[in-house]
Amino acid sequence: MDQLFDLVRAGAYGSDPARARISLAFTTSQAVRHQGRTRGYRNEVLSLRLDAAVGSCAVEPGALPDGALDDCVGATVADLLGHPLPAVRIAALDAYLAHARPHAPENGAHPYPLPAGSSLSRSRARARAVVDLLPAYASRSGEGRPVLVVGVVNSLLEQLRARGLDYLPCDLKGGTTEWGEPVLTDTADGLEHCGAILASGMTLGNGTFQALLDHATGTDKPLVMFAQTGSAVLPRFLGAGVSAVSAEPYPFFWLDGGPGTIHRYGDRA
Repeated sequence: MDQLFDLVRAGAYGSDPARARISLAFTTSQAVRHQGRTRGYRNEVLSLRLDAAVGSCAVEPGALPDGALDDCVGATVADLLGHPLPAVRIAALDAYLAHARPHAPENGAHPYPLPAGSSLSRSRARARAVVDLLPAYASRSGEGRPVLVVGVVNSLLEQLRARGLDYLPCDLKGGTTEWGEPVLTDTADGLEHCGAILASGMTLGNGTFQALLDHATGTDKPLVMFAQTGSAVLPRFLGAGVSAVSAEPYPFFWLDGGPGTIHRYGDRA
C-alpha cells in the first residue's frame, strides 16, 4: 500500500494529484434486514467525487468526525492522501485511480450484469459473481483447507455453503454467523489454516489488508477481493498478491432495485 501511495504521488498513473481537486464529498448510510434473515446490519460509506469518478471507503457507522466532509471538498488529492483519517486517504486514492484507470476492458475489467430485484436477490446475485472468482480447487467439505472469509456477508457464506465449500468467517465485530458459527476477530487465527482468502475491500480502511496481501504473496494462496471500498485500488494489486477482484464502484447494489453492473478482474472473470 505504501508503494501505491508513493506511485500516485509521483504521478505514475498520469495526472498530477496535486492538480486534481475533489469537487464533492458525501456519506451514504444504510440499515438493512433482508426478508427471511434473522439479523440486520448497518453500513456507512464516505465517497469523494473527482470529475466523473467516485471513490469510496466504508467506515463504522458514526465514526466520521464532524468536519470530515468539509476537509475534503475543494482539497487536492495530494493533500487528502496525507489526511489523518484512513477513510479519507483511501477514498481519495480510490477516486484518483477510478479517474485514472476507470473500470473498462482496456484496463482489465470484465463487466458482470446484476439483475433488477429485491435487495436480497441482488445480494445473492452479487455473491454468485464473487464466489465464482475463487479457484476451482476450493475445498469441499472434508477435502483440503477452508476459505478464510474476511468481512462476513451472509449471502457470500450462503453461496459457499450451497457449493459445499468449507469456510472460516472472520470479522472485527465477532459474534456468530446466521447459522450460529463463531466468527473470528483476528485474521491471524485463520490465515495459517486456510487454503484461500476471500476478503472485503473494507480491509483497506481498517488497516488489515496489508497483512492479507503479505500472507498471500508469501504462500501463493489465492486472495480474492470483493470491493465497494477501494474498487479502483485493489485491481492495481493483481499479480502482486491479489488473484481476482470483484469491483463495485458507487452507486452500490443496495441503493436501488434496478439493474446494475459490477466489474470483475482476474483469470476467472
